[in-house]
Amino acid sequence: MAVIDPNEIFFTAFEPKVQNRFIMYVDGIPSYTIKGISSVGFSQEEIVLNHINTYRKVKGKLKWNDLTMTMFDPITPSGAQAVMEWVRLHHESVTGRNGYSDFYKKDLTIDVLGPVGDIVSEWIIKGAFVKAAEFGEYNWDNEAAAQNLTVTIGMDYCVLNY
Repeated sequence: MAVIDPNEIFFTAFEPKVQNRFIMYVDGIPSYTIKGISSVGFSQEEIVLNHINTYRKVKGKLKWNDLTMTMFDPITPSGAQAVMEWVRLHHESVTGRNGYSDFYKKDLTIDVLGPVGDIVSEWIIKGAFVKAAEFGEYNWDNEAAAQNLTVTIGMDYCVLNY
């Protein structure tokens, strides 16, 4: 006969993390211009070891997924200019010069906030760099929408501090 644990059947109060409580820190980009960021995630490959009529599977390499950061593009300070300053560390369009990874790779921080503004979780993205950027759309028919930027960020790895 199963024994019922009272802790499992009675109400347990909890506070969920919500999507709109975060601050992201990127060197050179004001935090208040960052509108959203995709979640941190990874995938792991598998290695199949064949042996006669059967096989075993073991874990392969872990690959961190790219992040997609959405930003507002205010007039001043310009969000597009802030992104391009980071991109110029990767590649200078005028001269064709590429930069060293030591210059363009950055460590980013995502602080997840609780209801009173306390930090309840912290992700550190190590070795982040810009893989792609889109600088919004322009349309005569849309007079109410704010201009947004979309930046795809690659990274070496992530650390969940707490």
